Amino acid sequence: MKVPTRSGGEGPGTRRSGVLRGGSLRRFQAALAGWYRPRARPLRIRSSTDPWAILVAEVMAQQTQIARVDQAWVEFMARYATPHDLAHAATADVLRSWAGLGYNRRAVNLQRAAIAISGQHGGRVPADIEALEALPGVGPYTARAVAATAFGQPVAPVDTNVRRVVSRLVGRRLTPTRLQAEADALVDRTDPAAWTHASMDLGATICRAREPRCDECPVSQWCASAGRVETPERRPPGAAGVPFEQTTRWLRGRIVERLRDLDDDAWLQLPEVIGSHGATPIGDAVAGLERDGLVERRADGAVRLP
Repeated sequence: MKVPTRSGGEGPGTRRSGVLRGGSLRRFQAALAGWYRPRARPLRIRSSTDPWAILVAEVMAQQTQIARVDQAWVEFMARYATPHDLAHAATADVLRSWAGLGYNRRAVNLQRAAIAISGQHGGRVPADIEALEALPGVGPYTARAVAATAFGQPVAPVDTNVRRVVSRLVGRRLTPTRLQAEADALVDRTDPAAWTHASMDLGATICRAREPRCDECPVSQWCASAGRVETPERRPPGAAGVPFEQTTRWLRGRIVERLRDLDDDAWLQLPEVIGSHGATPIGDAVAGLERDGLVERRADGAVRLP
C-alpha cells in the first residue's frame, strides 16, 4: 500500500483540506512530541519492536484499554513467543491463556492469523498494510498500528481517540476515507510510533469526548475547535440500556469461563439457567460460540473448548 505524500511550499499556519502544512505542521508535530515525552507511560507493550509481539498487543487491546492488558501480554508472549508457537497450540490452551481479557473470539482469530503468518509469510508478520488486513481479526486500525509502531511506516492508526483529535483539529465531520487521509498527513515521518502513542494519549487524557481540557492541550493553537467543543449532557445512571449481566456477551463469557476449568477432553452439560438466562438464550449463545470456533458441541448438547 502506498503511503500518501505531501508537497511543501505553504507558509506557516496555512491549511489545505484541513491538514497543516510546511512549518506549521512541523511545529504541531514538535509540540505533540514534546508534550508526550515526559508523560509516556512505562508500558512494556510500547517498548517492544518485535512485529509479532506488537500484533499480539494490538489484538489484545481491541476494545480494551492498553494499560489493562500489559501483564496479560507479557504472560501470553512468554508462552507464544512466535507465530509458530501459537499456530501449533491447542485452541483450548489458547483460550485458557486468554482468561480475563474478554472477547474470546479475538484469541481464536489471533491463532488463525498465526497460522496464516506461518503458512503464507514464512513465519514473519508482513509489513504491507493490505497483507496485514488480510489476516483474521486484523482490520484497518490494527493493520496501521502494526505498520506504524513495528515497521515505522508513516500511517495513522485511527482509533476513537485519534478520530476525535483529528476531527476537532480539522473542525468538521469527515468521511472515514477522508479522516484516514487527514490523519496520515499529520504523522511525524521521523517517528511514527511515538506519534501514534502521543496522539492516542492526547485523545484519552486531554482531547476527551466529555469536558475536553483545551487550556492544557499542547496543540490547541492549531485546532479549529479549541475552546468551542460542546460537552454532551451526561446520561443519568442506568440510562445506557440493558445491564451487562443480561447481555449475550456476558453469557458467552460465563460459558467459556466454565469450560476453561475443565480437564483436557472433558465435556460439560451446561445448566438450564446461568444468571438470568434460561435454556433458550443459553442454547443460542452456545450456537454462536460454536460458529465462532470457541466451543465444540456434542450430539447430546455437552460442550467443551475446541
